[in-house]
Amino acid sequence: MHELLTVEEMGRADRWAVAQGTPGLTLMENAGRAVAEAVTARFERTSVAVLCGPGNNGGDGFVAARHLSAAGWSVTVYLLGERGKLTGDAAEMARRWNGAIHPMTGDAVRGAGLIIDAIFGAGLSRPVEGVPAELIQAATRARIPVVAVDMPSGLHGDTGEVLGAAFEAVLTVTFFRAKPGHYLLGGRRHCGELLLCDIGIGEEALRELLPHTYENRPSLWLGGFPDLELGDHKYTRGHGIVVSGGMSSTGAARLGARAALRAGAGLVTLASPSSALMVNASQLTAVMVQAVNTPDELTAFLEDKRRNAVLIGPGAGIGGPTREKVLAILLSGAAVVLDADALTSFEEVPRDLFVAIEGYFAGPVVLTPHEGEFKRLFKDIEGSKLERARAAARRAGAIVVLKGPDTVIAAPDGRAAINTNAGAELATAGSGDVLAGIITGLLAQSMAPFEAACAAVWLHGEAGRAFGPGLIAEDLPEMLPVVLRDIEEGHYGIPVQHPAD
Repeated sequence: MHELLTVEEMGRADRWAVAQGTPGLTLMENAGRAVAEAVTARFERTSVAVLCGPGNNGGDGFVAARHLSAAGWSVTVYLLGERGKLTGDAAEMARRWNGAIHPMTGDAVRGAGLIIDAIFGAGLSRPVEGVPAELIQAATRARIPVVAVDMPSGLHGDTGEVLGAAFEAVLTVTFFRAKPGHYLLGGRRHCGELLLCDIGIGEEALRELLPHTYENRPSLWLGGFPDLELGDHKYTRGHGIVVSGGMSSTGAARLGARAALRAGAGLVTLASPSSALMVNASQLTAVMVQAVNTPDELTAFLEDKRRNAVLIGPGAGIGGPTREKVLAILLSGAAVVLDADALTSFEEVPRDLFVAIEGYFAGPVVLTPHEGEFKRLFKDIEGSKLERARAAARRAGAIVVLKGPDTVIAAPDGRAAINTNAGAELATAGSGDVLAGIITGLLAQSMAPFEAACAAVWLHGEAGRAFGPGLIAEDLPEMLPVVLRDIEEGHYGIPVQHPAD
């Protein structure tokens, strides 16, 4: 279940379920019961303050309160607003709650051992203020554990943006599908453990919604991942090319080249300036080295169409020579990964790059900017990280990998994935060069570009997580076999189908 739904799409899913014959009260009952069951499974019995808002999120809170009370927990319910103004299913669930309903005040959480946040959920679109803001501050100061219903109050469900202030939950219970805001950085910091619960919305709803945002998980791309066939040899597995910079900046390209080889490319060649040839050759064994100095020499080198995937950017140098090499590569028809200096070199003339990507001879292109490089190339694009990556992919006509703790991979056709497995250990020099190399290695094996980018980002994150503290970039390619073996053995809960099965 890797699809992510916007707040609007989730509302449509609810309405679809009701139209198919599942009453809204049933959905709300199931949601509230799921929250109560999650609480009883994870926490020692304690006093609980249930904070209910005036909408359906508050209705879920009333249900959770009822089930917890029936299980013997000490529950106090607080309502934001007047009970008489509750409507629809929320009003009915308030009626079914047999205990007192107290006005929500700034001291509502005083003395509580646990808070259930059912104030706003994912539908909030304006800054939190007044009593809810006071309660968020009080809970944070007192370090009272918070269980959020659907989304911690104060977070935007689509963007993960903190709207003034937000609860820092230890557990967030959401329903049917997660939302982008759960995984974009603000949400990732505030949601704690994310528990996804079935409340009775059929999977058929997805056929009506046609979602195009995903959590980046192996199930999204494993079906297109390159298989090792008995008759394979190095030439059938593709030939990746990595363009090196000058003698003083060769390490980044070597990191990318080794990663491409570890990702499965049959051959990898470092296209090196003659001045750096001996430096590169002395450091490489399985990766080949070829003297390539000018854009014209690069064009001639890529006339051999077996050289089918090219990475340029890591340590390449910023300026005209790199721009000319990028344009030559784009004319070759090879799959291309543009990283680092290859992106910044087009800061003043981004349109030249986009026109070349759209050219008749260009193959698939993946751009891998971090936030700084993104702003240089897409100066006027604003919005959430997800919105910006999508807009950039449409403009460039390329896959965009907007890097960070919540890396977003976006395609020109509107598909996008949010990565969720990258940890802080990846914040080390050269980590991005390795990611670009992994993408190149997968493209060399003819993996589709969106899926290749998604797979590479996930593998990169998992390799970092598997190594843990002390990671340096050189360690990442060496962890890839471990992660790939774990996938092969089904350690991620995904059965792998082999051609002979």
